[in-house]
Amino acid sequence: MPMNVESFNLDHTKVKAPYVRLVGITEGTKGDKIYKYDFRIKQPNVENMDMPSLHSLEHMMAEFSRNHHDHVLDVGPMGCQTGFYIALLNDDDYDNMLRVIENTLNDVLEATEVPACNEVQCGFAASHSLEGAKQLAQDMLDKRDEWTQVFAEEQ
Repeated sequence: MPMNVESFNLDHTKVKAPYVRLVGITEGTKGDKIYKYDFRIKQPNVENMDMPSLHSLEHMMAEFSRNHHDHVLDVGPMGCQTGFYIALLNDDDYDNMLRVIENTLNDVLEATEVPACNEVQCGFAASHSLEGAKQLAQDMLDKRDEWTQVFAEEQ
């Protein structure tokens, strides 16, 4: 029986990280559409991001992605620590989403600090790793040509 949460219906043993996939489209009552993407960085049930690196990458992606797209609604980490969900308003261009992520990760590599990494702006300011976030970004950029391949059997 299908579950309400889209990712709970995904066979996590058949996916091959890294990838970017459209999870779903939600249409509002006035016609606006929210496009939700699964930006998977680590292979489910095999590896995961450490919390300080994930936390810093989240801050950086949330801040920097908005420099490349005017309608980023949210960049949120997955509880399993294998990726992020990214939500865009009224943009169904998958290739554009890939460019936004690529440009954002390049910004991460150029960063000299983690945005909002202090006790005033962050709820766990002690848990950050700029170098860890940069390594995650570099690892993803090194595999840029794999982002459109979601399942292992796709060749």
